[in-house]
Amino acid sequence: MSKSKASGPSSYEVLFIVANNYTEEEAKTIVSKVEAIISENGGNITYREFWGKKKLAYVIKQNHYGYYSLCEFNAKRETIAKLDRTLRLSHEVLRHQIISIKAVSDEERAKIKKKQEQSAVKNEKKEEKTGKEKFQKVMTSKNEKTEKNDSNKADLKDLDEKLEGILNNTQDLL
Repeated sequence: MSKSKASGPSSYEVLFIVANNYTEEEAKTIVSKVEAIISENGGNITYREFWGKKKLAYVIKQNHYGYYSLCEFNAKRETIAKLDRTLRLSHEVLRHQIISIKAVSDEERAKIKKKQEQSAVKNEKKEEKTGKEKFQKVMTSKNEKTEKNDSNKADLKDLDEKLEGILNNTQDLL
């Protein structure tokens, strides 16, 4: 018995970045061209997201920004090879990555998105809390420094009084 996989369509995800040289409308037409390539070669698009213009982690071909797009689809391996070659040769697409994924239903996707939103809210609250704690630490340390400076001032007054007393005693001796 053969251990090779079935030759039917598998689920894939492609994430690609369109160069910032284009407007958002032009970037969307480029995204639709990529989706057309998938469809023309026997692929079936199941999910798509256009993330819009984002700052790149590092400069790519003199671009600091790019338009991100995510597309999930079902296709055969031959389609993936054609898509990869087309994106690699494209001057419009800065970077792309195609990965094989487990097929996700719309209900599962909604659950995942809800969990992500909840964790984002928790992270915001945690950051807000830690921000308040940092602010309180800074304020208490400033208060402590102020108190030390005040105690130093009181010590200086004592020193001045002692110095005057010593000077008075030495003048009496003269």
